[in-house]
Amino acid sequence: MNFERNRIIEGDCVRVLSALPKNSVDLIFADPPYNLQLEDDLHRPDMTRVDGVNDKWDRFDDFESYDDFTAAWLKACRQVLKPSGTIWVIGSYHNIFRVGRIMQDIGFWILNDVVWVKTNPMPNFRGVRFANAHETLIWASVTKRSKYIFNHQAMKGFNEDKQMRSDWWIIPLAKGPERLRDEVGNTAHSTQKPEALLYRVILSSTNPGDLVLDPFMGSGTTGVVAKRLHRDWLGIESDGKYIDLAQQRIDKVKAEDYDSDAFDVRDLKKKRGRVSFATILENGLVRPGQKMYFQKKVDKMAVIKPNAKIRTKDGFEGSIHQVGRYYIGGSPCNGWQNWYVLNGSHFVLIDEFREKYRLDNQNNLQASRN
Repeated sequence: MNFERNRIIEGDCVRVLSALPKNSVDLIFADPPYNLQLEDDLHRPDMTRVDGVNDKWDRFDDFESYDDFTAAWLKACRQVLKPSGTIWVIGSYHNIFRVGRIMQDIGFWILNDVVWVKTNPMPNFRGVRFANAHETLIWASVTKRSKYIFNHQAMKGFNEDKQMRSDWWIIPLAKGPERLRDEVGNTAHSTQKPEALLYRVILSSTNPGDLVLDPFMGSGTTGVVAKRLHRDWLGIESDGKYIDLAQQRIDKVKAEDYDSDAFDVRDLKKKRGRVSFATILENGLVRPGQKMYFQKKVDKMAVIKPNAKIRTKDGFEGSIHQVGRYYIGGSPCNGWQNWYVLNGSHFVLIDEFREKYRLDNQNNLQASRN
């Protein structure tokens, strides 16, 4: 198959995926059929018809046939993902639990389940249960030990410099000018996802130039956001009507000229190279025998050893991260952000010494990465 990027391929997703080169895709966003099992039309209290999901592509004979379909496309996705790639799958209570089990059975390693809480959900018109106000996204790597992309600092910056949580509350259903409509003004696709949702997915899990694949392209939201963020994209869609509408929508996107300083959101510390605690020790920024204080607490003190280990009063010894974890009962700990030394009467975070070394040696660090 001609592996041309930035286009929509018409066909069955399993057959198309099987023809793509293995280990070629950086990110997959999949919005598969939910198998809603709707038997009758839905009506509002005034008896007007609800424009819900009643498409043929969402109908399966039984759970077994749906599970077989799900396993087939997930296995094909896993073949085309790079070892560092990840997959996001979105679904509702109708299907997401079955999808998650199958993902684990195939070998994917689940990193997060993210809850998209809709700000404008459709009510339950029959009043027989709670209004379904959220959908779930499963984010997974190829294996448990995969080294995948996660732009942690970018997502913190996106969240007022606080670590982003796995519940996303501020994203409404696609509406207004964003909602794709056909030639007579009707909703063109029943399950169109909002661009804001894909923005978070793509920003968090890819870098400029990476390839984002959507095996159920539908309305084309994945391509729209990928293009805007200077990611390459590839869509698969079986319905020619959706292909035409999605391509027209993507063609209208005019991305800003690419500037690596503007579009590359990777952690600058990682881009500038790794600096170990041993490096700042051997360069005299901290000293053997110097005392350090965990979270500025004088009762949680450790002494720096010549081999870049640190030792507590009660004899526990390890790296700055291991001893930090020891002090907080075994939870993960980034020692750079928790250990301080005294400079006169003032506490100084040891990460400031690492930053000073980076600034003074940035040319050498960049050369070592190339």
